[in-house]
Amino acid sequence: MALTESFLEIREFRGIGYQPLVDYEAWRVAILRYIDELLPQNIGKMQRHDETDEVFVLLEGRCILFFGEGSQQITVIHAVDMQPMKLYNVKKGSWHTHTLDPDAMVLIIENRDTDNHNSPEIKLSDEQKQQIIELARDCWKDGARHVSL
Repeated sequence: MALTESFLEIREFRGIGYQPLVDYEAWRVAILRYIDELLPQNIGKMQRHDETDEVFVLLEGRCILFFGEGSQQITVIHAVDMQPMKLYNVKKGSWHTHTLDPDAMVLIIENRDTDNHNSPEIKLSDEQKQQIIELARDCWKDGARHVSL
């Protein structure tokens, strides 16, 4: 008996950027891969999700999650150099962004309706942009797993 889509879906993504692969009822599974706009020197904003947590799992390569403390303004930025095959649950309402190396692949699980209407963005100041660059440099130069400025 041949497997059909009624029993099993097999999805893959080897491109660049973010790609949803499975939407089912209230949830979505996606893959995030390297993209130039997520290089530390190109990051100019953070986002938060007002209606859902968002789960990240590093499958390949390296990825740093950046978190911003504060509600209307970001007051402190933290960085976590993700470890492969660990689950990172970014809580609802938390400012965040990330940077990936060219070999990175991150699995993302989120609500299916997560989009621009419930995921506000905040622009980073020039000082905060520089902090992102410094945090990334610090994480990846010495293998640190958590850095704050």
